[in-house]
Amino acid sequence: MSTPPRTRYSLAAPPPARTHGPRVPSAAVALQPLAAGEEREVLDFLGARPLHTVMMASFVRDNGLVSPLNRGTFYGCRDARGELVGVGLLGHTVLFEARTDAALAGLAAEARTVHTTRRILGEEARVSRFWRHYAEAGRTAAQVGRELLYEQQRGPVGVWDAPPALRPATPDDLSEVAAAHAELACRESGVNPLAVDPVGFRARTAQRIERGRVWVWVEAGRLIFKADVVSETPEVVYLEGIYVNPAERGKGYGLRCLMQLSRALLQRAGSVCLLVNEQNVRAQEFYERAGYRLQSYYRTIYLRP
Repeated sequence: MSTPPRTRYSLAAPPPARTHGPRVPSAAVALQPLAAGEEREVLDFLGARPLHTVMMASFVRDNGLVSPLNRGTFYGCRDARGELVGVGLLGHTVLFEARTDAALAGLAAEARTVHTTRRILGEEARVSRFWRHYAEAGRTAAQVGRELLYEQQRGPVGVWDAPPALRPATPDDLSEVAAAHAELACRESGVNPLAVDPVGFRARTAQRIERGRVWVWVEAGRLIFKADVVSETPEVVYLEGIYVNPAERGKGYGLRCLMQLSRALLQRAGSVCLLVNEQNVRAQEFYERAGYRLQSYYRTIYLRP
């Protein structure tokens, strides 16, 4: 994907002091970390908008609410009746779902105290509102990207000849898969994860392979195609890291692989979705040919370390 335009922000106000016990950002909501045993309630809350909450819901399903594999802490905002009105995963990536302005402001206030955050991701209008609260902390945006959320729903799709060897990746594919995914990540964010966190990045890639969530087409030891099932719920599958070997582009391989993979995933979920940079018109055309349709606009804010 092409690199999004860079936007700078001036942030000056210091973060609020930490307090013990539930944080009360507003008279309307109380905020505190979510605990093991609350998974069902959280999944029900996130299930109201499954397309936009698939990443958080998948973390909960895969790892539970409390796990280092989440790379952050899940927080819940509750109203005066004790009902959830907001859920956020605050850590390396900030993800959030808020039904009230007070919940959104509370999650942003707590996120300001997390100094390991590298990006904020979500629907464009919601991230803009979140940033207005978050930007009081003195954090600076390194760059801001706008993405398009594409979705393919269960139903008839075009028929292409299936690639003969599209399969789940194995541990033997780790080096090729990690290198391809790192290349894509570097293009998007300007940061090569194999350079800044080689051990952690390879471990996360290996874990995804072990879970059967990386699909590849390898010929004679060369990676031709790769796609990662980053998040999965019974309702939605989220794809990322779709890669075609530069030497094999323009031959229809990527389209054949993606269509076959999408058909397989739609047998176990209602829809498959992915994000594409708004500047990457060729990728948008590619996904549309594969049966994906534009559903929403997203915003990613990359933060300076």
